[in-house]
Amino acid sequence: MSVVTAGLLVALGLLPSLIWMFFFYRQDCHPEPKYLITKTFLMGIIISPLAVLLQLGFKQIDSWTPFNALIAQGSLFFLWAAFAEEFIKYYAVRTIALTDSAFDEPVDAVIYMIVAGLGFAAIENILYLFTSIASNGTQTTLVLWGMRSVGATLLHALSSGIIGYFLALSWFFQHHRKKLLFVGLAVGTLFHFSFNAFLANADNQFRGLMLSVGLLCVMAFLVFLLFVKIKGRSSGAIPRLSAATEKEISIT
Repeated sequence: MSVVTAGLLVALGLLPSLIWMFFFYRQDCHPEPKYLITKTFLMGIIISPLAVLLQLGFKQIDSWTPFNALIAQGSLFFLWAAFAEEFIKYYAVRTIALTDSAFDEPVDAVIYMIVAGLGFAAIENILYLFTSIASNGTQTTLVLWGMRSVGATLLHALSSGIIGYFLALSWFFQHHRKKLLFVGLAVGTLFHFSFNAFLANADNQFRGLMLSVGLLCVMAFLVFLLFVKIKGRSSGAIPRLSAATEKEISIT
């Protein structure tokens, strides 16, 4: 593979995430600093191998776990894989954005979670493109790129956005912040798992595609409603949480 081809694949892998990021960024009435958006996006890329390690580690337990039959069928593994990816995206935001002074209103949690999700999707897209062109050729790779641009990429953004909403709620209900984050991770994971399950376990590819598209539409509508709701609440929120409180917004 030539350097030019490799560069094109990287650019194609990044492009859908950058387009969606620009779209969501424009929805914020008080746009976040570009430096922090960039750092969060890059952290979503950098931290992504941890999700792979968690998934590989989970596969290793199938020799002794009482649930090895479920793992063999893929259902339990798909659920764990979805949770690992959602948790890693949250951890990227926790590492970069939560304690930054620019994180000054609840709605920011939704924006930064979406950005981290798009960073994760970008590296995932790049890896899929490199794998596909080596085994399937250019035409199939372009079809895959088109499907992932409006499928998996948007899924990562929307599932992360849902988690961001519950993270934003912890701004108002600080005594329940851990519970809210747990619920957010659970809901985001279930949506993510359902999308993958529809594609993998449907009776035929067309049905799986239709179910997945329908799920994305439901998620997009839900994120829109939640985003509008949290923006309304943000207008009356306190200017900023204390640094100590911000650090406590975690599941640990």
